[in-house]
Amino acid sequence: MMNSSIRIEGINKRYDDILALKNISFDVAKNELFGLIGPNGAGKTTLFRILTSLLLPDNGSASMEGIDVIKDYKKIRSMVGYMPGRFSLYQDLTVEENLQFFATVFGTTIKENYDLIRDIYVQIEPFKKRKTGDLSGGMKQKLALSCALIHKPDVLILDEPTTGVDAVSRKEFWIMLKELKNKGITILVATPYMDEASLCDRVALIQKGQILQIDKPKTIIDEFNKKIFNIQAESSYNLIQDLRKYEDTYSAYLFGQYVHYIDKKSSYETIKLKEYLVKAGHTSIEIEQIKPTIEDVFMDLM
Repeated sequence: MMNSSIRIEGINKRYDDILALKNISFDVAKNELFGLIGPNGAGKTTLFRILTSLLLPDNGSASMEGIDVIKDYKKIRSMVGYMPGRFSLYQDLTVEENLQFFATVFGTTIKENYDLIRDIYVQIEPFKKRKTGDLSGGMKQKLALSCALIHKPDVLILDEPTTGVDAVSRKEFWIMLKELKNKGITILVATPYMDEASLCDRVALIQKGQILQIDKPKTIIDEFNKKIFNIQAESSYNLIQDLRKYEDTYSAYLFGQYVHYIDKKSSYETIKLKEYLVKAGHTSIEIEQIKPTIEDVFMDLM
């Protein structure tokens, strides 16, 4: 059995007629970077609010470092760093004032735990007198992470931290997470970006409040036993419509400028399909087999 930092057992949560979480169970090991991967509305935020004692589950249990999130919620709040999906710092305070406020709330000082946030905060320290509302998305992100870390938490919970920021800031943020993991912090991060799954030690794929699969990203991909083909033609819209009418189609969905296609037959050959597309009036047809991605696995599990 793994040395668990976070343990979730049979969590259910319903909002009126909507079942937001259905029998959610998984563990996160100590010093693990664990990703909760799924689209908006999958249940990620609801689960994180339960873990951070902001919401009660209908049933089930959860604990962090052996402490029950319901019975000992005050302890949980002091040992967890939480970065919600919506930017929640004080827009009319300066960068420095926000950080000082959060340090004071947790009974510490910036000086006491500066070593933990130095690599992150040094990037925004030149703007410490600037109002937080005037910061760019990437700078707000770094400040929010600094505030979540200033009390030296055992567990860091991040709800879609890279949504709405540019590609460079996204990359920088994941580098920071890796460095925090190396400092011994357990990290649970939610993201709708499938490409970020490969940056986690393990992931849980979640959709409509249910866990579809949990494993290392590479294992999830390696165990996917269906052949996937990239197909491109003059009109992507007409291409996907015709592919979905094709008798041997298992699945066909848009993936950027391509259609990702899976055939019902494992011994599939492209000649028959290309002939079908030509007869349907398509031109400039390109078909090539590709390696699956986490997104392909997710689409198939759905």
